[in-house]
Amino acid sequence: MNKSQRRMLEGTEKLRTGRVEGEIHYLLSFEEKLLHAISTRAPLPKILNGICSALDCQIGKVISLISVTAEDACEFAPIAMEAALFGLHTFHSERVIAPDNEVLGSLEMYCCVPRCPAPREFQLIQRAVCLAAIAIKLENEGYSQCNPGRLKNRPGPGSILNWPVLMN
Repeated sequence: MNKSQRRMLEGTEKLRTGRVEGEIHYLLSFEEKLLHAISTRAPLPKILNGICSALDCQIGKVISLISVTAEDACEFAPIAMEAALFGLHTFHSERVIAPDNEVLGSLEMYCCVPRCPAPREFQLIQRAVCLAAIAIKLENEGYSQCNPGRLKNRPGPGSILNWPVLMN
Protein backbone atom coordinates (compact mmCIF):
# COMPACT_ATOMS: atom_id res chain seq x y z
CA MET A 1 0.00 0.00 0.00
CA ASN A 2 1.50 3.34 -1.03
CA LYS A 3 1.52 6.56 0.98
CA SER A 4 -1.50 8.09 -0.81
CA GLN A 5 -3.63 5.00 -0.31
CA ARG A 6 -2.70 4.89 3.37
CA ARG A 7 -3.65 8.56 3.79
CA MET A 8 -6.93 7.97 2.00
CA LEU A 9 -7.75 5.05 4.27
CA GLU A 10 -6.91 7.18 7.31
CA GLY A 11 -9.25 9.84 5.91
CA THR A 12 -12.06 7.34 5.45
CA GLU A 13 -11.61 6.17 9.04
CA LYS A 14 -12.29 9.75 10.13
CA LEU A 15 -15.44 9.77 8.00
CA ARG A 16 -17.13 6.95 9.87
CA THR A 17 -19.69 7.96 12.46
CA GLY A 18 -19.63 4.74 14.43
CA ARG A 19 -20.69 1.12 14.39
CA VAL A 20 -23.94 -0.52 15.33
CA GLU A 21 -23.95 -4.31 15.32
CA GLY A 22 -20.92 -4.42 13.02
CA GLU A 23 -22.32 -1.99 10.46
CA ILE A 24 -20.69 1.30 9.52
CA HIS A 25 -23.04 4.29 9.50
CA TYR A 26 -22.39 7.01 6.98
CA LEU A 27 -23.80 10.51 7.18
CA LEU A 28 -24.18 11.04 3.45
CA SER A 29 -26.38 8.76 1.41
CA PHE A 30 -24.27 7.12 -1.29
CA GLU A 31 -21.15 7.74 0.82
CA GLU A 32 -19.96 4.17 0.44
CA LYS A 33 -20.27 4.48 -3.34
CA LEU A 34 -18.44 7.80 -3.28
CA LEU A 35 -15.61 6.32 -1.21
CA HIS A 36 -15.38 3.45 -3.67
CA ALA A 37 -15.25 5.90 -6.59
CA ILE A 38 -12.48 7.85 -4.84
CA SER A 39 -10.47 4.70 -4.06
CA THR A 40 -10.74 3.46 -7.66
CA ARG A 41 -9.73 6.90 -8.92
CA ALA A 42 -12.89 7.62 -10.88
CA PRO A 43 -12.79 10.91 -12.82
CA LEU A 44 -12.75 13.85 -10.41
CA PRO A 45 -15.71 15.69 -11.99
CA LYS A 46 -17.83 12.55 -11.57
CA ILE A 47 -16.85 12.24 -7.90
CA LEU A 48 -17.46 15.92 -7.13
CA ASN A 49 -20.81 15.80 -8.93
CA GLY A 50 -21.73 12.73 -6.88
CA ILE A 51 -20.83 14.51 -3.65
CA CYS A 52 -22.94 17.53 -4.62
CA SER A 53 -25.86 15.36 -5.70
CA ALA A 54 -25.82 13.41 -2.42
CA LEU A 55 -25.66 16.64 -0.45
CA ASP A 56 -28.45 18.28 -2.47
CA CYS A 57 -30.73 15.25 -2.10
CA GLN A 58 -30.21 14.83 1.62
CA ILE A 59 -30.57 18.49 2.57
CA GLY A 60 -33.23 19.22 -0.02
CA LYS A 61 -34.01 22.42 -1.89
CA VAL A 62 -30.33 23.36 -2.23
CA ILE A 63 -27.90 23.52 -5.14
CA SER A 64 -24.25 22.70 -4.45
CA LEU A 65 -21.14 23.42 -6.48
CA ILE A 66 -17.60 22.29 -5.69
CA SER A 67 -14.88 24.17 -7.50
CA VAL A 68 -11.28 23.02 -7.73
CA THR A 69 -8.77 25.76 -7.00
CA ALA A 70 -6.60 26.83 -9.89
CA GLU A 71 -4.52 29.95 -10.46
CA ASP A 72 -7.06 31.33 -12.90
CA ALA A 73 -10.16 30.05 -11.08
CA CYS A 74 -13.25 32.21 -11.29
CA GLU A 75 -14.50 33.94 -8.20
CA PHE A 76 -17.86 32.88 -6.88
CA ALA A 77 -19.21 36.44 -6.67
CA PRO A 78 -20.50 36.37 -10.28
CA ILE A 79 -22.14 32.99 -9.65
CA ALA A 80 -23.78 34.29 -6.47
CA MET A 81 -25.09 37.31 -8.40
CA GLU A 82 -26.55 35.06 -11.10
CA ALA A 83 -28.06 32.81 -8.43
CA ALA A 84 -29.71 35.86 -6.86
CA LEU A 85 -31.29 36.69 -10.22
CA PHE A 86 -33.07 33.34 -10.00
CA GLY A 87 -34.21 33.93 -6.44
CA LEU A 88 -31.51 31.77 -4.86
CA HIS A 89 -29.73 32.77 -1.64
CA THR A 90 -26.30 31.77 -0.41
CA PHE A 91 -26.91 28.88 1.97
CA HIS A 92 -23.31 27.99 2.83
CA SER A 93 -19.82 28.69 1.53
CA GLU A 94 -16.67 26.91 2.63
CA ARG A 95 -13.14 26.21 1.47
CA VAL A 96 -12.04 22.65 0.79
CA ILE A 97 -8.76 22.29 2.69
CA ALA A 98 -6.26 19.41 2.81
CA PRO A 99 -4.86 18.13 6.13
CA ASP A 100 -1.68 20.12 5.39
CA ASN A 101 -3.84 23.32 5.14
CA GLU A 102 -3.50 23.53 1.35
CA VAL A 103 -6.59 25.11 -0.18
CA LEU A 104 -7.90 22.61 -2.73
CA GLY A 105 -11.16 24.22 -3.74
CA SER A 106 -14.43 25.51 -2.39
CA LEU A 107 -18.01 24.46 -1.81
CA GLU A 108 -20.81 26.88 -2.57
CA MET A 109 -24.42 26.10 -1.73
CA TYR A 110 -27.53 28.02 -2.69
CA CYS A 111 -31.08 27.72 -1.38
CA CYS A 112 -34.47 29.06 -2.46
CA VAL A 113 -35.15 30.61 0.97
CA PRO A 114 -32.71 32.64 3.08
CA ARG A 115 -31.57 30.39 5.92
CA CYS A 116 -28.50 28.83 7.52
CA PRO A 117 -27.67 25.13 7.79
CA ALA A 118 -29.17 23.27 10.75
CA PRO A 119 -26.71 21.27 12.91
CA ARG A 120 -27.50 17.99 11.10
CA GLU A 121 -27.11 19.71 7.71
CA PHE A 122 -23.82 21.20 8.84
CA GLN A 123 -22.57 17.67 9.66
CA LEU A 124 -23.48 16.59 6.13
CA ILE A 125 -21.67 19.60 4.67
CA GLN A 126 -18.54 18.85 6.71
CA ARG A 127 -18.61 15.24 5.50
CA ALA A 128 -18.99 16.37 1.88
CA VAL A 129 -16.08 18.81 2.24
CA CYS A 130 -13.91 16.04 3.71
CA LEU A 131 -14.77 13.67 0.84
CA ALA A 132 -14.05 16.42 -1.69
CA ALA A 133 -10.67 17.13 -0.05
CA ILE A 134 -9.67 13.46 -0.26
CA ALA A 135 -10.74 13.20 -3.91
CA ILE A 136 -9.05 16.44 -5.01
CA LYS A 137 -5.84 15.70 -3.08
CA LEU A 138 -5.56 12.22 -4.62
CA GLU A 139 -6.25 13.66 -8.07
CA ASN A 140 -3.56 16.32 -7.59
CA GLU A 141 -1.04 13.76 -6.34
CA GLY A 142 -1.79 11.43 -9.24
CA TYR A 143 -1.50 14.23 -11.77
CA SER A 144 1.76 15.55 -10.30
CA GLN A 145 3.28 12.03 -10.36
CA CYS A 146 2.41 11.62 -14.04
CA ASN A 147 3.36 15.18 -14.97
CA PRO A 148 6.06 16.48 -12.58
CA GLY A 149 6.16 20.26 -12.37
CA ARG A 150 2.98 20.74 -14.41
CA LEU A 151 0.31 20.85 -11.71
CA LYS A 152 -0.05 24.62 -12.03
CA ASN A 153 -0.83 24.30 -15.74
CA ARG A 154 -3.24 21.42 -15.27
CA PRO A 155 -6.42 21.79 -17.28
CA GLY A 156 -9.52 22.36 -15.18
CA PRO A 157 -11.89 19.45 -14.58
CA GLY A 158 -14.70 21.29 -16.33
CA SER A 159 -16.35 24.61 -16.56
CA ILE A 160 -18.41 26.30 -13.92
CA LEU A 161 -22.10 26.31 -14.68
CA ASN A 162 -23.08 29.59 -16.29
CA TRP A 163 -26.74 30.20 -15.65
CA PRO A 164 -28.53 31.93 -18.52
CA VAL A 165 -29.96 35.33 -17.74
CA LEU A 166 -33.18 36.28 -19.50
CA MET A 167 -34.08 39.92 -19.64
CA ASN A 168 -37.79 40.56 -20.03
